[in-house]
Amino acid sequence: MKLKTPPMSRRAVLRGLGATIALPMLDAMRPTMAFAQMQPARPKSRFLAYYVPCGMHMPSWTPATPGPDFEMTPILAPLADLRSKLLVLSGIDNHPARPDGPGDHAAGTGSFLSAAHCYKTEGANIRNGVSIDQVIANAVGQGHRFPSLALGAEGGGNAGGCDSGYSCAYSRNISWIDAQTPAAKETNPGVVFNRLFGADASGLTPAEAAKKRRYRKSVLDYVLGDAQRLKGKLGPTDRQKMDAYLSSVRELERQIDLAAASACEAGAEPERPVDVRDTMRNMADLMVKAFECDLTPVTTFMLGNGGSNRPYPFLGISDGHHQLSHHQGNPENHRQLEIIDIWEVEQLAYLLGRLDAVEDVDGKTLLDNTVVFFSSEIEDGNSHRHDDLPILVAGGAGGQLQGGRHVRFEGHTPIADLFSALSGLCGGPTAAFGDDGTGALALG
Repeated sequence: MKLKTPPMSRRAVLRGLGATIALPMLDAMRPTMAFAQMQPARPKSRFLAYYVPCGMHMPSWTPATPGPDFEMTPILAPLADLRSKLLVLSGIDNHPARPDGPGDHAAGTGSFLSAAHCYKTEGANIRNGVSIDQVIANAVGQGHRFPSLALGAEGGGNAGGCDSGYSCAYSRNISWIDAQTPAAKETNPGVVFNRLFGADASGLTPAEAAKKRRYRKSVLDYVLGDAQRLKGKLGPTDRQKMDAYLSSVRELERQIDLAAASACEAGAEPERPVDVRDTMRNMADLMVKAFECDLTPVTTFMLGNGGSNRPYPFLGISDGHHQLSHHQGNPENHRQLEIIDIWEVEQLAYLLGRLDAVEDVDGKTLLDNTVVFFSSEIEDGNSHRHDDLPILVAGGAGGQLQGGRHVRFEGHTPIADLFSALSGLCGGPTAAFGDDGTGALALG
């Protein structure tokens, strides 16, 4: 049968302000062609690893009972408002982190995200394994301005020895691109701000990028009216397809509105920090903004270096953290360690609260679409054990994680298997990882 009128050209477009938006395939173009409705993609779950040094005071960290009715212990208490989005995990070990002789802090910090045994050396012949954040970044980071970010609140170079014959590279880095290369860690909030919000990959300043977003928005406003006029020339089936297509354009318009309103407005550059409290707050805000603007899907953060001996005078504690962590069962040392650990978790709580207060493009919060891993290089600073580590997983992984539980694992459960599971939640591989991994751990 011959068509009474020639089919509309597939090259038919909606034109506005010098730009073009292609139409979907309509029956008026090719009557037998099906139409695939455009849908906004759900963002892949982001990954954030958060490291604190010198272990935890475990009696004040670990809930007594597993399951959904676990108590918020003194150290976990700052996270009470986010309880439903938390997994407290017990019984997970990192045996590859055990050092050759002394050096638990450096070996444990180097192995924190790699679950690989660090070669003991103070020279240039360092050897570790790739860290799980970089595995995830290699899988999902392409197309982002920064496939991953490595940040911290305590600096220092990688040369020389920092712990009983172990290189400073192990003590001062948790993100490893490969066995010999730690990812460059930035500890100055002002430098991070300028790195994130200087000229973009196209050389545009933040103001120019905002202008570009407004231009795109005006194009959409124009072509939506043009499309409405075109609908009058279409049959019923094509009008339905056009309605679906226009809905996708309106969704794109909504996303541009969201970006223009907040996501990529850099705000003011952070002032120079007075002490670690300013650094922590600035770094948390920058991590949230980097996720909000979709500048990166992967971030690591070190509150301190491995075995950090930072004092906390604003908490009334003048002795160094590492010194106190060798508590020898002294109740006063326990009391001061608990104060430090609570403060560390308060910093995490601020970050998680900020993530949970920002709406993502799919209507969920940033925290709902993020996996946050929190732990330390050792269990307890006095015993230097690498078993039953203090581990917290926060976020929803786009609906894949059920929080509000304390999960206790029995036997030797390698942290490498947890990393395989977290990688899978973020769109990365789930194969066996690290030196002793067997595959993705079931988180229930």
